[in-house]
Amino acid sequence: MGKLQHEDTSWVQEYLPDWQNAIYTVDNTSATLSTPRNKGRKANPYLLYISQHYHDPPSVIAFLHSHRAGFPGGWHTDAPGVDNVIAIKTLNLDFVQRNGYVNMRCQWEPGCPDWVQRLRSADSDDPENLERHMPEGWRELFGESSEVPDVIATPCCAQFAVSREQVLERPLEEYEWYHKWLMDTDMSDGLSGRIFEYLWHIIFGKDPVY
Repeated sequence: MGKLQHEDTSWVQEYLPDWQNAIYTVDNTSATLSTPRNKGRKANPYLLYISQHYHDPPSVIAFLHSHRAGFPGGWHTDAPGVDNVIAIKTLNLDFVQRNGYVNMRCQWEPGCPDWVQRLRSADSDDPENLERHMPEGWRELFGESSEVPDVIATPCCAQFAVSREQVLERPLEEYEWYHKWLMDTDMSDGLSGRIFEYLWHIIFGKDPVY
């Protein structure tokens, strides 16, 4: 989990004491756990955690936002009261183990059925346009010879759970490269984070439309 310095994440320890937690402060490098800079939204602490715990990951890892519940902050949480505590307590861990990756948002929109189309915005001059920049991000992350899918789609918002085995399907060096790219890319904080928002399911072994 990543948080801004002013955000209160005490709910994690209070209501989810059975879960180990790692909460990275993204805007204070003096914090006990911190990111090197505030860039890339949730992808920054997520990738840093995987890289730092690659050799000793728990059996299931849940990647969450810093807010617990309520509108507008928790609008994308699929649980009663849009409450992440309920979402975690009702998470089917056996299913995560079997499936490898589980998006914790079940509602299709935004994100499905065809959210990112490779050709639709190719000529856009909007520097924040996700479709325009996804091919660039894809090739830089996965290699110039890697074929960019025509459509990438998945429910939004980068809250998901993965199994240890699924994380280990990729070598540590790939996660380290993803984080380095995130820190070094000229893409903005928001755009670089959205690139990963629509790549997590692919990174963890699922089809481009999932």
